[in-house]
Amino acid sequence: MSPPTKTPLGSKTSLKILMLHGYTQSGPLFHAKTRALHKALTKALPTHSIHLSYPTGPVHLNPADIPGYNGPSAAEAGEDMEPAYGWWRRKDMPHPTQKGETAVVYTGLQDGFTRIADTIAEEGPFDGVIGFSQGACAAGMVASLLEPGRRDAFSSSTSQKDVMETEPFPTSFSSLNQPPLKFALIYSGFIAPGTRYIDFYKPSLKTPTLHFLGALDGVVEESRSQGLIEVCEGAKVVTHPGGHFLPSQRPWLDAAVGFVKECLEQVTAGDNGNNKRDTKGKEENVEDMDVPF
Repeated sequence: MSPPTKTPLGSKTSLKILMLHGYTQSGPLFHAKTRALHKALTKALPTHSIHLSYPTGPVHLNPADIPGYNGPSAAEAGEDMEPAYGWWRRKDMPHPTQKGETAVVYTGLQDGFTRIADTIAEEGPFDGVIGFSQGACAAGMVASLLEPGRRDAFSSSTSQKDVMETEPFPTSFSSLNQPPLKFALIYSGFIAPGTRYIDFYKPSLKTPTLHFLGALDGVVEESRSQGLIEVCEGAKVVTHPGGHFLPSQRPWLDAAVGFVKECLEQVTAGDNGNNKRDTKGKEENVEDMDVPF
């Protein structure tokens, strides 16, 4: 277990969090959308110096890549078009072994991992990760990749199955000086589908996770969010009454901050939390919660 990182003056403990934006967003846009969360963390953790890092995904999206977009083309919009990025593009392709079936392939995924790994190498090590939508899916995979033994799981799986069906362990993560994360906050997250990505989730994730689900989310199907929750040991789940967005009202900020504080306290006490996180998949409405957890 790595000791807490101190600021140059040694007055506060440094808390570094990797922030992964959603599809069609960017690092600066996600920064703007999470100011309330940053402020809440700063207020709740006065003994910590909070550092949030906002990389931008490497996939530059065109209007045709944006679901539901019916405005002008990129050429017509010119400089008025808001820059949009992703960590990968989804592509449905013929299944390599099952005739007539399709398989989901995340094209550009390795480039996305390289961008994240570069951020970890340059600005880390990080204590936790926070992701929204596609960035939440990426956050789950990043937490998985940083857990002990994950690379062995990839190697074992590749030796047993058709290599075309499995995503390889990212070489960009092979030599990172980054310990396992202490927590992951997953907003409108989902599991990467199909056997191609099974090695990220088997064995299940042990990193403490808090999942935020929107009761009116019309973008991410609940079954896909539940799929990710089910592979996270001791996952905590909070449902808010809104849609596909990162909630910034007080109850949900308190839930997020309370979870981060709980995870940090467990690490400080020398407890990895496994004996306390026994409420796998437990779902709560904020109105019924007693926060912090």
